[in-house]
This record gives sequence, structure tokens and C-alpha cells, in this order.
Amino acid sequence: METVENLSFEEALGELESLVRRLEEGKCPLDEAVKTFERGINLKNHCDAKLKNARLKVEQILENSDGSTSLKPFLHEEPN
Repeated sequence: METVENLSFEEALGELESLVRRLEEGKCPLDEAVKTFERGINLKNHCDAKLKNARLKVEQILENSDGSTSLKPFLHEEPN
């Protein structure tokens, strides 16, 4: 199983959706369900961090007086 940190947003979201479906079926043994839930929480946090990072980048796009756009650098924050 690939580490969460190495997944793209799309990969993490796809895996999270799959885990949710598996948990909703209710056919997992308890230990597996707990591990699945833990992985899901990690995937959710990873997706949240990716979205926050993308939002910060978009917010940094500035429109100049001549109508052109530029990208203002921002400080990247790692999730805790």
C-alpha cells in the first residue's frame, strides 16, 4: 500500500471513496474496519492539505493594472 504522502489528490480521493464504500457495506471484520477507518482519516487529511495548498496558490494570483496576471509567492505550510 502506497504511503498517503506520495498520492496525488485524485489518487487519494479515489482510494478514500473506495474505503467509504467498503465501510458502508459493513462486511469488514472489526480490526479491518478500524484500520480502514484510520487510513481513511489519513487520506481525508491529505486531501484537505492538497486543497488548502491549491486554494492558497489561486488566491495569490493577482491582476495587474494592465490586465495581466502574476503569481505572488506564498509560504507553504505543512499539515500538523
